[in-house]
Amino acid sequence: MTKIALIGFGVVGQAFAEIIRDKKAMLKEKYGLDAEIIAIAGRSKGSVYDPDGIDLEILLKKFRETGTLESYPRGTKGLTSLETVNKTGADIIAEVTITNIETGEPALSHVKEALIHGKHVVTSNKGPAALAYKELKQLANHNKVQFRIESTVLSGTPAINFASENLAGHKIYGVKGIINGTTNYILSKMEQGEKYEDALREAQELGYAEADPTADVEGWDAVAKIMILGNALLGGELKVEEVEREGITGITPEDIMAAKSQGQRIKLIAEAYMEDGVVKARVSPERVHLSDPLAGVTGTLNALTVMTDGLLEVTVIGGGAGGVGTAHGLLSDILAIHRTCA
Repeated sequence: MTKIALIGFGVVGQAFAEIIRDKKAMLKEKYGLDAEIIAIAGRSKGSVYDPDGIDLEILLKKFRETGTLESYPRGTKGLTSLETVNKTGADIIAEVTITNIETGEPALSHVKEALIHGKHVVTSNKGPAALAYKELKQLANHNKVQFRIESTVLSGTPAINFASENLAGHKIYGVKGIINGTTNYILSKMEQGEKYEDALREAQELGYAEADPTADVEGWDAVAKIMILGNALLGGELKVEEVEREGITGITPEDIMAAKSQGQRIKLIAEAYMEDGVVKARVSPERVHLSDPLAGVTGTLNALTVMTDGLLEVTVIGGGAGGVGTAHGLLSDILAIHRTCA
C-alpha cells in the first residue's frame, strides 16, 4: 500500500481526494498502485490521521456538512501540518497549500521536512519549486526520494515530465509559452472587441481571475512558472528579481487590432533561454504570428513550446488551471514514483 499524506484541503486537495476515491480500483488494477490517503491537514480546516486509511466517501461527506476535517468519526485529530508530514508514516507527501512566491512558506518547510525524513514529495505549490528547486532536488537525491512538480506549471497538462522524461535524450535549449490562463482569456476577449476592464470582470465572474488579479495580470504567476521551467529544465538558478516582467494592463484595443491587421496576436509569453551560458527568463506581451502554434491557443488554454536539438520545437497544449486538472497532475507524479520505485 502506498500511504499518502495530503497537506492542504482547498480546491485542489478536495479534488485530489475525490480522484483517489473514484479511481482507487482502476489505479490498482491497471497500474498496481494501491493508493491510500492516511492523513490530511488543512490550514484552517483541522486535521485527521488514520493509519489504516481514511474512508474518503465518509470524510468528504462530513467535511461538506461541517467545513472541518475533524468531523470525520475515526482517527487522530489535531496534528499540525509538520506533524502530519513526519509522524504519520506516509510514503508520499502531497503538498497543495496556497502559493507564496515571496518566501515559499509554509510549503517550503513542509517539503524540506518531508525530504529530510525520506518521504517522496509531489506538489502543486509554485513557491518551493520556484524559489528553491536546486536545493530541494539535491535534498531529495541525498535522501534517495523524489521531488516532483508536474502540477506547478500547466496544472494537469504535461510540462515538466513532458520535457524531462518524454524528451529525454534531447538537448533542451529553451522553453516558451502561454502559461497563465487568466491573461490568455482576457487577451482573447479583447481581440473579440471587449475592453480590458470588461474582460477582466468576466474572468473574475467565471472564477478564472481572483478578486485581486494582480498576480495574473501583472505577470507574477507567469514569473513563478517560468522560473520553475528555467531552473528544472535548463539547470538555472533564477531569482524573482532576475526575471524581466511586464503584464498586460498596458495593452489597449488599438494594440490588439494593430497586431491583428498584420496577421498577429498579442499573447503574454513567458520564456526561459540560454544567453552566454547563463539561464535567463522574461515575461511580456508579445506579437505572435498566426503561423506560430502559440497564436492558436485561445481562452484559458495554456501551451508550452520546448526547443530541442532533435525535434526542434515541440508544443504541448492543454488546460492550465482548475482543481481537477491540477489533482490529475499530482496523480501522474505519484504514478511516476510508483513506476520507478516498485
